[in-house]
Amino acid sequence: MSDLKYRLKVMVMMMAIVSWRCVLGLENINPIFFDEGLSHLFGESNLIRSPDDRSVRLLLDKYTGSGFISSSMYQHGFFSSLIKLPGANTAGLVVAFYTSNGDVFVKNHDELDIEFLGNVEGKPWRFQTNMYGNGSTSRGREERYRLWFDPSKEFHRYSILWNPTKIIFWVDDVPIREIKRKEEMKGDYPQKPMSLYATIWDASSWATSGGKFGVDYTFSPFVSEFKDIALDGCNVSESLTTVTRDNYNNINCSASDQLLMTSDYSTISPKQAAAMRRFRERYMYYSYCYDTVRYAVPPPECVILTAEKDRFRDTGRLKFGGSHTKVHRARKRRRRNRSTPVVSAEL
Repeated sequence: MSDLKYRLKVMVMMMAIVSWRCVLGLENINPIFFDEGLSHLFGESNLIRSPDDRSVRLLLDKYTGSGFISSSMYQHGFFSSLIKLPGANTAGLVVAFYTSNGDVFVKNHDELDIEFLGNVEGKPWRFQTNMYGNGSTSRGREERYRLWFDPSKEFHRYSILWNPTKIIFWVDDVPIREIKRKEEMKGDYPQKPMSLYATIWDASSWATSGGKFGVDYTFSPFVSEFKDIALDGCNVSESLTTVTRDNYNNINCSASDQLLMTSDYSTISPKQAAAMRRFRERYMYYSYCYDTVRYAVPPPECVILTAEKDRFRDTGRLKFGGSHTKVHRARKRRRRNRSTPVVSAEL
């Protein structure tokens, strides 16, 4: 290849990367080196860091899973990573990317979850988001979804925004769930400093079809990959040697909170709002807000949409044969006939 052709090729590639980053609003995301803000959690032999320290592989085998944790705790923050999941038969697996403070606030912990649930070979991964506040584990606020892509084929960015007024879960440039803080939520809205976690582990008892299918270790090791990990927020560990139940309120996070509340990833544009609506119409198959068996009165943060509610049973699960199923099948047929990939923001 001539020098000119090579330079042109590199230029085109760089333009594509810049364009991609701008579309996703990633120009303000600052990935860290592993040593800058992360540390080993468990399964040390199954945690493999890349030579450049920008990425890490978490493995599950018949002996152990693995995980990492942020070196600091954050009072609000934006937590993000490019993640690639294991392929083949992943039944019984859970890959989790989440924030928690359960090691400090044992009886009243907060938590924000993105949990990927493995499946039998030939069937897609599913995933769920959840929120706990002040130890409200009996009041789980989970939603479950399908994806519009195969998360084991390539990396996709998954992000959690948590600021004083809202929580947003992102998949690439699509906000899939927004929780706006309401006074009626009281302690159910996460308010205490949390650490970031990433783990892979055996959840055979519940992850796939309620525990019907467990992990088949003939397919092990199962490998999940994380790279370009970002941690932005009020790092309370810079001011407190040890975070305790009594001293975290002494930290002033107003400047950091202001940045989190005005950042690109804290604002949902009209185009992104439309993408979120389409995602929830086509790929959400369980919502606690419509689960009247568990909650006769929906929790205060729920926004009940008639068009959305009509697709769900009283258990919060999707009605069989509803418009969601028909749209999903029709969309799969269209995708098979396309020669170019679907742009995620368009869903």
